[in-house]
Amino acid sequence: MKKSSKKEIKYSQATQELSDILDDLQSERVDVDEVASKVRRAIELITLCKTKIEKTELEVKRVITQFEKELPAGVDEDEDQELSL
Repeated sequence: MKKSSKKEIKYSQATQELSDILDDLQSERVDVDEVASKVRRAIELITLCKTKIEKTELEVKRVITQFEKELPAGVDEDEDQELSL
């Protein structure tokens, strides 16, 4: 995705804008001259959301891996559940 000088929007804002675009297209409120630009914007937003999901997934995996490394030796999964109670 191209870098822009605009402030990056949050995932929830992107999904809301996608929802608005979809509503517009389904209700035929969009002038035929605007359809292509709306579709381009939707693709930008989908790409942004996909990137955010992928980055978040990697970060969660990293955090879990770090947590597992910090567990005391010999602590198994059943003991972990008991400790969390």
